[in-house]
Amino acid sequence: MMNEFSSARNQRRFVAERANRCCEYCYSPRDFSPDPFSIEHIIPLVLGGTNHNENLAFSCQGCNNHKFTSRSAIDPVTGETVPLYHPRLDEWSDHFTWSRDYQFIIGLTAKGRATVDRLRLNRDSVVNLRRVLYLTGEHPAVKLDH
Repeated sequence: MMNEFSSARNQRRFVAERANRCCEYCYSPRDFSPDPFSIEHIIPLVLGGTNHNENLAFSCQGCNNHKFTSRSAIDPVTGETVPLYHPRLDEWSDHFTWSRDYQFIIGLTAKGRATVDRLRLNRDSVVNLRRVLYLTGEHPAVKLDH
């Protein structure tokens, strides 16, 4: 039992550090977020995902709750169902950019737009946090390595 706990703790630490302790979807830094963070299954276990590191993402509770078990969502521009952004397979900057004031995430592709919409990456609480962190020089967060 101790080995499983220790292994789970090490895996959680690895996933958090790989993400520079930022949500891999909305880039909120854990150190400044009032909400808890979790290790999220990119492909949910109920849909055939695994507990392997390549299927795990560091996620704020808001993004994790809005994603839930979704793997796809509707692109608000085309109306087509497309896969959501996959933090291990996709490069964030290929699908998203920041607004000029760095407060909003803009989807550049169908996948990016669908992810912004489904995960509500520009929800009020996250935008307010970005605004304050920008004023203190803490936002945008460092680039996430994949």
